[in-house]
Amino acid sequence: MSRRCELTGIAVQSGNKVSHSNRKTRTRFLPNLVQVTLTSDLLERSVRLRVTAAALRSVEHRGGLDDFLVKAHESELSQDAVKLKREITKKRAEAKAEPTAAAAPA
Repeated sequence: MSRRCELTGIAVQSGNKVSHSNRKTRTRFLPNLVQVTLTSDLLERSVRLRVTAAALRSVEHRGGLDDFLVKAHESELSQDAVKLKREITKKRAEAKAEPTAAAAPA
């Protein structure tokens, strides 16, 4: 399992630690990954994702998992998140089509 956020694509970074004497030591900066269970309102089910703490705040800020995935670029998302995004957009399209189809026969 890679150390990569499934929603934002943030991964391990490398760089230098610089001491007071200006000595450089190579190091790895790991993302703050958390295993989280998020619920999708449209799909009415929960999904387990490995997400950074910053991405979790972004999900809450945008109004939930569904809204976050609809606005996110597919290049940043993991394969599972892309599948979830496609399911959500399909469900949203069906929800928009139902009221117009129900109003037409009446």
